[in-house]
Amino acid sequence: MHRKRPAGRWPAALAAAAAALILTTSCGSPGSSGSTGNKASDPVKVGLVYSKSGPLATYGKQYLEGFQAGLDYATKGTGKAGGRTIEVHQADDAGDPAKAVAATKDLIGQGYDVIAGATSSGVATQVSPLTEQNKVLFLSGPAATDAVTGAGPYTFRSGRQTTQDINTAAAFVGDMKGKKVTVFAQDNAFGQANVAGVKAVLEPQGAKVAPLLVPAAANDFTPFATQAEKAGADMMFVAWAGTSAKAMWTALGQQGVFDSTKVVTGLDIAATWPSYGKVAQEVDFLAHYFAGAAGTEAEKAMTERVTKAGGEVGLFTVDGFTAAQMIVHAAGQGASADEMAKALEGWSFEGVKGKLTVRAEDHALLQPMFQARLKNGTPPTAELVKKLDADAVAPGVVEK
Repeated sequence: MHRKRPAGRWPAALAAAAAALILTTSCGSPGSSGSTGNKASDPVKVGLVYSKSGPLATYGKQYLEGFQAGLDYATKGTGKAGGRTIEVHQADDAGDPAKAVAATKDLIGQGYDVIAGATSSGVATQVSPLTEQNKVLFLSGPAATDAVTGAGPYTFRSGRQTTQDINTAAAFVGDMKGKKVTVFAQDNAFGQANVAGVKAVLEPQGAKVAPLLVPAAANDFTPFATQAEKAGADMMFVAWAGTSAKAMWTALGQQGVFDSTKVVTGLDIAATWPSYGKVAQEVDFLAHYFAGAAGTEAEKAMTERVTKAGGEVGLFTVDGFTAAQMIVHAAGQGASADEMAKALEGWSFEGVKGKLTVRAEDHALLQPMFQARLKNGTPPTAELVKKLDADAVAPGVVEK
């Protein structure tokens, strides 16, 4: 069931390095983990390897709160799946792939059945080969990298992926044939990855994609905003991270970029919303999720549980909730990794965002996405523009 990945999704060097890591450091031989010898009466041992600390700690906190709410919801408060008690152990990877691999190896050695979490893409691409080698179920979390989809028979995801983000952005424009797209981003690994992602998704649709990369150390964004305005693109996809965001958005507004170009970016956690300043209402946002976006029964249940526990629903709360739903379903259908994986393949269920489907061919999680706007205020608030059906933003199938 291992699948051939499209070019550009997972460079050969990374795949080779990951394979070498597994062959030299994995715990036991393939299939030697405790998951293959489980009995129906044994507990389901779930290891959450996520960013409890580090730069993505806020994402990790949302994921954990969502997972706890989802576990209560999916088990109807029993903490059991198919009569088996679900035991959860948390491990902090601090966003460091090396720490994540070490924690995962330890949990596999202890016979854990499921590894979940993966707040960052760098973690997900290192943990997946390790769980595949040892035949342990892996549910990646907020990590958006397309590389998780189609990675192997035991690798799944509970969040969205980059292609779904970009397809949601493209929906603001419509037919992309002949359209000019500028990717406005920092000239670093994050920015370059976004350029590659937009090219990979939109150029086959007929768009002409050009990067406009800004030096990561820049603090005067006027020259780059001027270039963006002169580019005359039909859509400008902005990928930005860090404390310079407010100055960057201000420069785009001052140079009139919004007057001639549809500017689209991803809606991040609520703490970042004030950084858009005066241009907040001029930006079109693709949204994986924001509190209140879906209007589903599962969303209501999640919100009630999270707030009752003292938390606050945010961008990645839904990923944890969905992971718990998937684990409870899988564990209720079988004890081995093969049985659990089979139970998930092709499964459709009602999640927070609406109807979700685990695509059998490559384990993509087909799901609705959202378009949003920010309303000025203290603090700003998000409002729904449109909910896009899962099929409208679905990634292409990863070939076997």
